[in-house]
Amino acid sequence: MTSLLPSIIALGLAVLFALYLAVKRRPRSNDTPSLASASHILMVAVVAQGIHFIEELLTGFNERFPAFFGLEAIPVPIFISFNVLWLTAWTASIRGIQTPLTIAYFAAWFLAIAGILNGFAHPLLSLVEGTYFPGLFSSPFVAIACLFLWQRLQRATQPH
Repeated sequence: MTSLLPSIIALGLAVLFALYLAVKRRPRSNDTPSLASASHILMVAVVAQGIHFIEELLTGFNERFPAFFGLEAIPVPIFISFNVLWLTAWTASIRGIQTPLTIAYFAAWFLAIAGILNGFAHPLLSLVEGTYFPGLFSSPFVAIACLFLWQRLQRATQPH
């Protein structure tokens, strides 16, 4: 399963940073408008990520990304399961970030970080390869939604 190594490294760092933010920042429980705003933009970001996943699936990201590093393809069932698992977690966190649930904030912070990274990674990979790289078209929309999500999460939380 070395084909998963680049994803594990990149996403692992994002997971650690998201976990740090979820633990170190607490929701402003008395700021209902900020919490609702963060929840709404999280919903937009989840939809954008869902569209991005479909683009990646239909255009062979699971093959091209590992191949970029000289590795074998990520098996389609694993690629689908991984993405569906995260989309499910992010969907569940939409309501959860209106509460003090640390796990919901972890999921939201992770999407914000990963989505912003996506917005840089796909265009960069396309530039390096000199052609379309799977996920390129939807990645800017994910990044924009996740930049707003980052901003709303910052507003809805405070250092602990």
